[in-house]
Amino acid sequence: MDTPIDYAEDGAIVTVTLNQPATRNAFTDLDVVDALVAAVERLNADPRVRAAIVTGAGSVFSSGGNLKRMLDPDAGLVDPLPARTRLNYQAGIQRVPLAFARIEVPVIAAVNGPAIGAGCDLACMCDIRIAGESARFAESFVKVGIIPGDGGAWLLPRILGMSRAAEMAFTGDTIDAAQALAWGLVSRVVPDGELMPAARELAERIAANPPYAVRMTKRLLREGQSMSLESLLQLSAAMQSLAHATADHKEAVAAFIEKRKPKFGGT
Repeated sequence: MDTPIDYAEDGAIVTVTLNQPATRNAFTDLDVVDALVAAVERLNADPRVRAAIVTGAGSVFSSGGNLKRMLDPDAGLVDPLPARTRLNYQAGIQRVPLAFARIEVPVIAAVNGPAIGAGCDLACMCDIRIAGESARFAESFVKVGIIPGDGGAWLLPRILGMSRAAEMAFTGDTIDAAQALAWGLVSRVVPDGELMPAARELAERIAANPPYAVRMTKRLLREGQSMSLESLLQLSAAMQSLAHATADHKEAVAAFIEKRKPKFGGT
């Protein structure tokens, strides 16, 4: 039986694939949430992992919510008592953005097709987004009469700015890969057949750097979204003291002076 999430290690790079093509890689069902959160926590806890790629099986990145089960009282989401529905969101889909917020491994979304609703937000949870030409994006919750319950209202304005985020969220309209690139939702668009090689090449360039420095740099970028400058500088000073103490820092400086390629051991 196929697992909801495929976790594939290749050297220092992990590819996490939403593996539910029958539901267009919906990930709101509790078993998929559990598997996705476990995969994120696993790669974050593994010091050998230096970069990760998130993608979808088949021709869809993720359709987000499983609409066929959304109104099913046995699906574990919507409850006759709204107070329980609130708790179901917290115990379910909302664990995903929190898991991505905690991860210090750089994550690339390889958007191989439609990324709709929570699927669009999943791409936004990643640090970098590369799209195939067939990618489509929609913050489409209003189309089914609900709101972004998975953190999209926090994520999208930080990537697009308020005006464009509001346009996507208020209309629910779909934008194509070219428009996503023009708006800054993705950093690159490539032919579909070149998507995974492009994501892999970028992951390798990230993985070539000292892993502690990369992880701490990501943490600073994330914390900087909500901290004051003064607080971020305090955190930066503390992390810089850790970076200076690593063998990789000393190796990087020595290699620069000696005009050779550095060899980083993650120490």
